[in-house]
Amino acid sequence: MHIANTHPLIIARIVGLNAHLFLKVGGGVVVSIKANCIDSTKPAEQVFAMEVQKMRAERIKPKEQLTLEPFERDHCIVAGEYTHVQ
Repeated sequence: MHIANTHPLIIARIVGLNAHLFLKVGGGVVVSIKANCIDSTKPAEQVFAMEVQKMRAERIKPKEQLTLEPFERDHCIVAGEYTHVQ
C-alpha cells in the first residue's frame, strides 16, 4: 500500500508515478483530498470527481470514497487499486 501526503494540485500524478515505479498490480493506494486547496471556486464533489478521474488516468481503480463530514468539511479519502499491466 502506498500512502502519500504532498502538494494538493499534483497528488494524483505523484501517487500515479509512485504506483508505476513501486507497486505491483493489485497494490493499494490511499489518497486524501482537500477540495478547497485544489479549487475553491468549484463544489467539493466536483473537485473529488476530477481527482478520481486523474487517478483513473494513472491506472488506479477507485474502490472506495468516503467524505470526512462532519469532522472535516470538503475532505475525502479515496482508496484504490493499481491495475496497470504492460
